[in-house]
Amino acid sequence: MQLSARNMLKGVVKNLEIGAVNVEVTIELAPEIVITSIITKHSYENLALVVGKEAFVVVKASDVMIGVS
Repeated sequence: MQLSARNMLKGVVKNLEIGAVNVEVTIELAPEIVITSIITKHSYENLALVVGKEAFVVVKASDVMIGVS
């Protein structure tokens, strides 16, 4: 796989919350470090995602914001 995005993180699918239209996908990058994304159900089906499958998180953004309270 080759992409122009510079931020590609390899992980494992840890959880799938399947809704009527979207799927919430949780990828574990390292023990107890996860990223969650919401994708369309169509994309979920095309990627054939299942818990335990290796997957990549791709971040394509020009800004990353951090906040504290």
